[in-house]
Amino acid sequence: MNLIALKTFETALLETIIETSLLIKRNPFRYTEVLKNKSLYMLFEKTSTRTALAFGLGFNELGGRYFIQRWQDSNFVVGEIPDETRCVARNVDIILARLKRNVDIEAMGSASPIPVINGCCNKYHPTQALADCMTVKEKFGTYRKTMLYVGIWNNVFNSLVASFPRLGGRLIGVCPIINSAAISAPETTEVIRITENFEFYGRSEITPEKLTELVGEADIVYTDTWVDMEFSNAPAFKDLREERAAIMKPFSITSALLKNSHALVMHDMPIHVGYEIEREVVERHLGIILDQAENRRHVAKGIFMHLLGAKA
Repeated sequence: MNLIALKTFETALLETIIETSLLIKRNPFRYTEVLKNKSLYMLFEKTSTRTALAFGLGFNELGGRYFIQRWQDSNFVVGEIPDETRCVARNVDIILARLKRNVDIEAMGSASPIPVINGCCNKYHPTQALADCMTVKEKFGTYRKTMLYVGIWNNVFNSLVASFPRLGGRLIGVCPIINSAAISAPETTEVIRITENFEFYGRSEITPEKLTELVGEADIVYTDTWVDMEFSNAPAFKDLREERAAIMKPFSITSALLKNSHALVMHDMPIHVGYEIEREVVERHLGIILDQAENRRHVAKGIFMHLLGAKA
């Protein structure tokens, strides 16, 4: 079994992975050898802080060992993905790949005789959403809370839509921009139609008054970067960044917007202060933001346990 997208996992399995992750977080020393003699291969085409730390240290803390490689230093850049994947699989027990294109992680998953984990691609970020759901359960004791996502419909939001509502939460999306690399217009229409416990407001449907109203209903306000990380500092995408900033500026998470709100603010990092969120808001909610980041490591352990058949 692979973990490429959460929509392929049954709801009960999502719950099991999160509960296992919480159990290991509470009792870490009981699990220090469950993956003894197991090996993890990590491949990074995209930059990483949290995913590299979470999966590398998480595997170590379960007793395993890992090897990490940059895409550009590997022969994935010259060879066929299926061939290189089968070669890697001869040497390790599980693969974590953080690639730019969903088609590439899908090709890797299809070719691999061992489990493959999607560490983030242009369409999905399943391990982030699992850590976010874990954080909600840890903070509130239940998933039955209202999460308001304010930002671009991107890979993280795809994965939240595929998980949080199914776990019992209410998810509201305020997405003035839909990132076509993450989801097409027809896909968006279908997801909105079939997903229960989910409300969506596009650019033409949201007003400042409505946004304030929704913030007042929310237990969690979630935001994310307006530009995919590989484009953040690239000169060629300067116009795209400026265009998105102009559209999204009214939807920045500020102290004024949160004035009468009881909500906790979540952000999956990296943070772009002055764009999607204000510094004062970051500092006020830094605890839960860092909990999200730390829980990437704990949820990685739950994923490893399930995919490698280890007993909790």
